[in-house]
Amino acid sequence: MDLMEKKILALLQQGLPLSSKPYEEIAQKLSLSEGEVLRAIQKWKDRGLLRRFGVVLHHDRLGYRSNAMVVFEVEEERVSELGRRLGTYPFVTLCYRRLSRKPWWPYNLYCMIHGKERLVVEGQIERLLDENGLRDLPHAILFTKQKLKQHGPRYFYREVSEETLS
Repeated sequence: MDLMEKKILALLQQGLPLSSKPYEEIAQKLSLSEGEVLRAIQKWKDRGLLRRFGVVLHHDRLGYRSNAMVVFEVEEERVSELGRRLGTYPFVTLCYRRLSRKPWWPYNLYCMIHGKERLVVEGQIERLLDENGLRDLPHAILFTKQKLKQHGPRYFYREVSEETLS
């Protein structure tokens, strides 16, 4: 990765500008064209260095303060199908597979529900368990107790200043 690509990445990791032309804004900060920024991103995608852009949503600022991660221990032959099924529920915000760490942590399917009221979230969990026959499947319900700082991956750990970019 050359120096200009590192500067592009340093700006991207701070988040896209809230603009109708975010890549153009990044390009202007670096005295580049929008095309140069987009070509760098495409190059990373082609090389398998970048898979996707994601959003970090600060759900608590929107009033979603009753959040639960429901974890399941699912047989390997069922985990993909069950994950796809649970992910179709409109109140399920994330559903993904992870390796279990037996014997300490047997769970391999994670299902996140963000809600404004705990009773509503508990009802949604009950619905998942009942409609999918999951009551007898080993599982745990983990409600959020404290908010941790959320951000995407960091490749550069100091803030990018104007001097850094020049």
